[in-house]
Amino acid sequence: MKEQFALDLPARVDFRASRFIDGAANSDARAALFRWRDWPRGVMALTGPEGSGKSHLAAIWAAESGAQTFSVRDFAEGLDKLPPDTSLLVEDIDQAVPEQALFHAINRAAEHTLPAVLLTARKPPVLWDVSLPDLVSRLRAMPHVVLHEPDDELLTRVLEKLFADRGSPVNAGVIEYLLPRMDRSVAAARHLVELIDKRALVKKTPVTRSVARDVLEMWGEEGSD
Repeated sequence: MKEQFALDLPARVDFRASRFIDGAANSDARAALFRWRDWPRGVMALTGPEGSGKSHLAAIWAAESGAQTFSVRDFAEGLDKLPPDTSLLVEDIDQAVPEQALFHAINRAAEHTLPAVLLTARKPPVLWDVSLPDLVSRLRAMPHVVLHEPDDELLTRVLEKLFADRGSPVNAGVIEYLLPRMDRSVAAARHLVELIDKRALVKKTPVTRSVARDVLEMWGEEGSD
């Protein structure tokens, strides 16, 4: 019989600047975003794998620059209604590139009618699926910064934050136990913390090595089916 887990309770997402975790994997990207007034032609792409912190860092930038944030779905309509002298953030632009809207936004930034445009994506601009020739050439020239997967120090702090976001008390030594046994990505850390938190809730216990071991073993068994 499969082990029981608690119902899915969403974590409290905290995108404040004070909650962003600095490390070698994101230092270049954060520095580049702080220098947004110096971006060539007013545009920057922020790329990186799922869960690497793009949305958090982009939200910090939007707060500092006064940018309005749009999803890919509402970008084209939002661009037409954007107030004067307002910067623009578009999340996950590579999911389905709105070519005409993106082309106009890039041109407006170059003409200084948009102070700055930040685009987040998993893939670098040259790999976005576009066919408009003028847009292709602009994407080839677009600067971008990358958020990398974390090292041990950063991953430790990520795990601490993820458990804190879920309000999970964690016993000493649990994170050190997890580090050499888990997949080395923020996305994997987020999923693992969710499973461990649910397991601890079912057992009505803090997060212990025993709880972490149970989840790792069950996760491994599910992955081998």
